[in-house]
Amino acid sequence: MTTAAKYVLALDQGTTSSRAILFDHSGNIVSSAQKEFKQHFPQPGWVEHDAAEIWSTQREVMRLAQLNRAIDARAIAAIGITNQRETTVLWDRATGAPLHRAIVWQDRRTAGFCDELKAQGKAALIQQKTGLVLDAYFSGTKLKWLLDNVPGARAKAAKGELAFGTIDSWLIWNLTSTNHTKAVHATDPSNASRTLLFNIHTNGWDDELLTLFDIPRSVLPEVRASSGDFGVAEIDGVNVPITGVAGDQQAALFGQACHSPGMAKNTYGTGCFLLLNTGSEAVASKNNLLTTTAWQLGSPVPLGKAALGAGEGNSPPVARHSSLNYALEGSVFIGGAVVQWLRDGLRAIKTAADVEALAAEVPDSGGVYLVPAFAGLGAPHWDQYARGAMFGLTRGSNIAHIARAALESIAFQSAELLIAMEKDANIKLTELRVDGGATSNNLLMQIQADLLGVPVVRPKVLETTALGAAYLAGLAVGYWNDISDIKSNWQVDRVFSPTLSRERAAEMMTGWSKAVERSKNWG
Repeated sequence: MTTAAKYVLALDQGTTSSRAILFDHSGNIVSSAQKEFKQHFPQPGWVEHDAAEIWSTQREVMRLAQLNRAIDARAIAAIGITNQRETTVLWDRATGAPLHRAIVWQDRRTAGFCDELKAQGKAALIQQKTGLVLDAYFSGTKLKWLLDNVPGARAKAAKGELAFGTIDSWLIWNLTSTNHTKAVHATDPSNASRTLLFNIHTNGWDDELLTLFDIPRSVLPEVRASSGDFGVAEIDGVNVPITGVAGDQQAALFGQACHSPGMAKNTYGTGCFLLLNTGSEAVASKNNLLTTTAWQLGSPVPLGKAALGAGEGNSPPVARHSSLNYALEGSVFIGGAVVQWLRDGLRAIKTAADVEALAAEVPDSGGVYLVPAFAGLGAPHWDQYARGAMFGLTRGSNIAHIARAALESIAFQSAELLIAMEKDANIKLTELRVDGGATSNNLLMQIQADLLGVPVVRPKVLETTALGAAYLAGLAVGYWNDISDIKSNWQVDRVFSPTLSRERAAEMMTGWSKAVERSKNWG
C-alpha cells in the first residue's frame, strides 16, 4: 500500500443495481454511486440479467464514485468485490462475450432437474459435500442448463474455450482484462460454496459432483482466499489491486463484525439472509438450513511484482487453506421485493419508503397474512412450487392491512430462520444485527424484534455488504492491520427492543405457519 492510499473501493453488484462505495479507515462512506439495470422475465419463473449491462453499470458507478469527490486513483489502496451470489454467467474466453443472458438466482427453470436428482437419491450426497439443499436456487444447475441449451456451448467447453462464473468472477475477468494482461478467472470460497459443485470440507471443486452435473472442469474459475490476490485493475493508468472478494451475505457478516462463533446478522434486501458464524466448524443443519463457507483469510498480499502481475494460472501469494470460516445460513427469496411488488404490481404506494406510513395506519394486519412465495419458498421449507398467496381477508380488510401484512411477512420469514438456526447450533441468540435497505423502516425492525423476542441492533453504517468487501480487501494490503481494527469501527445507530408478549408473538407465528402450509406445492 502506498503512503498516499486513503480509501478502499468496494464494488457491490446486487440483484437490481450496481453500486460503488469508497470507504475511509474508520469505515465511513466517503463517496458512492448507484445505477439500476434491467430485469428480464422471458417466461414465468425465469429471471435473467444482461451480463454486459451489469459490467457497464458497474464500471460507470466505479468511475462516478471516484469523480464525485475528485479522488485520485493513487489514493485507492485496494478494490473489494461483493455480489449477488448464485447468478450464473457463461462467456467466451477469447472474446469475453457472454453466450447467453445471466441466469439469476431467483430463476426456477431447473426445478425439474433438481426433482430428477432427488428421485435418484442424490440429495443427501450433495448436501454432505456442499452443505446445500438441492434446489434450483444454486448456480450448478443453471450452468448445466446453459451448456445443454445454448447451441454449441458444450463443444466449445470441451475445447476449453468457455469460462463460467458467478458475478464476482465476471467482474474480476473484466476488471483485469483492461490491464493489458491475461484476464484473471477466479472466485473465492464463499461464492464457490454456492454452486453445488464445491466441496466445503476440502475447499475445492469436487470431481464426483462435476460428473453428476456433467460440468467440465475447464470452465471453472480458480478458487482463491477471500482476502487475497485477484489481480489488478487499471484506473487512470494506476494499478489498483483487487484483494477482497465475497458473496454479498458473507460479506455482510464480515462487515457487521460478526467474527466470533455465535454472532448473527440478517440482511434485508431483495431477499433476506440470516447468517450465524460457526467458526472453523462446518455445522451440518438438521432443520433445512444451509452450511456455507463464510470467508477465507489469506496471507498478506505483497504489492510487488507477484501481485501486480498476477494472471490466470498464476498461483496467488496466499495460504490456500488458512483461516476458513463457516456459517449457517437461511435464505428468504422474497424480502424487500414484496414492497417493490406493492409499488409496481399493486400500485399501492408510489415509493418503497411509503410502505411504513401506510402500514402504520392500522395497529395490526387485522388477521391478514401475505405469503410472498413469488419464486417458491427458501429455508426452512424449500418448496420450489409454492406460490404467493394471501389469507384472512374480510370485508373490513384494506390496503393498509395488506401493507402491514407485507412487512410482517418479511419478519415472519426471518423469525422462522432464527428458530431453525438456534436448534441447529444449540444456542440462544441474545441480539440480531441487521443491515440492508429495508432496515431504515423502523416499523419493520420493531415487528422483527417483537417476533424474535430479542433486541434488533441497527448499525450506523448500513452498507455492511460493501463494507465487508472493503474490509477483506483492506486487510490483505495492510490498510487495516487486523480484525480488531474492524471491530472498533462498528457502531450502533439504534436498538429495537421487543414490546410484544411472547404469547401474542407465538399466536402470530402459528397463523403464519398455517398460511405458509396452504401456499405450498401450488405451481
